[in-house]
Amino acid sequence: MQVGVIGAGAVGGALAAALHRAGHSVEVTARGAHLAAIQRDGIHLSGAWGDYVAPVAADVTLNRAPELVILATKAQDATAALTANALLLRGIPLIVVQNGLDGVTGAVSAAPHSDVVGALALFASSLISPGHIEVTGPGDLYLGGGSRDHDVPERYAASVLADALTVHLTANFAGAQWSKLVVNQLNALPAITGLSVQEVFADPQLRTVLVASMRETVRIARASGIRFEPLQGLSDRRLRLFTSVPARFASFVPAALVRRMGTAPNPGSTLQSIRRGQLTEVEFLNGAVVRAAEGIGQTAPVNAALVELVHAVERSGNFFAPATVSGRIG
Repeated sequence: MQVGVIGAGAVGGALAAALHRAGHSVEVTARGAHLAAIQRDGIHLSGAWGDYVAPVAADVTLNRAPELVILATKAQDATAALTANALLLRGIPLIVVQNGLDGVTGAVSAAPHSDVVGALALFASSLISPGHIEVTGPGDLYLGGGSRDHDVPERYAASVLADALTVHLTANFAGAQWSKLVVNQLNALPAITGLSVQEVFADPQLRTVLVASMRETVRIARASGIRFEPLQGLSDRRLRLFTSVPARFASFVPAALVRRMGTAPNPGSTLQSIRRGQLTEVEFLNGAVVRAAEGIGQTAPVNAALVELVHAVERSGNFFAPATVSGRIG
């Protein structure tokens, strides 16, 4: 099958390489040195999914008519990317692999003539260097939240993606998004401090902040009527317990997530953006919690503070010491 991947970064590039290895014809979009490396040498995939070089077609926009499209850009780049590729998207099923809560809604507006399917990537991957993507933690793909009142587009997308990795269909995609948003709380503190996720968790001050941001996220989701979808060892019951025990006993949730990452230092996607000098997705991660809280007349002060600190690093390029972060949020 001819598959187009818009945004061949850490997630999109890993999916593109895996689909090519499974026998699909793949074309990707990328920019700058990363695009040049892919055009010259293909995508080099390494890590938990094995070593493979995928000689995919690549350009700044898609040039071939695809039968299935995966959108894997950063959330803030999604609308522009869909607009740039609009001529080839009409009537083509579109899988939106993005963090946050608004990916499907935004894609439906930008690509109104496509069947849009939501997707959540639970594997961890890093763009090591131009053209080289390492999967640092294995994981599956969750699909749901389609733009139609039936699940045919989701099942079609799953049938293709299952050639490359394990795929789950869920009728509770909103719950899955919020579960992933809890997991994504691991991203902000590495971006603020320059430390890996493992180093953040090992620091007692930062671990306290991390637990607070996760508990706040769960609280806002519950107040919004969300039932969490089981994923990555999380469940609705486990997360409810997480918010009911005293804070000093609540590190079991981030501890389990960090253990799943293994020993390879995981920078998180937000720190990867910082290191590349790019704007981050923080407004669609921690910022999504803040907006959801505002929507129900509540506040999310820990997440709001994390958003401001990530923006401060974006502006200055300077990281904050753990004690400074703890002082500002604690």
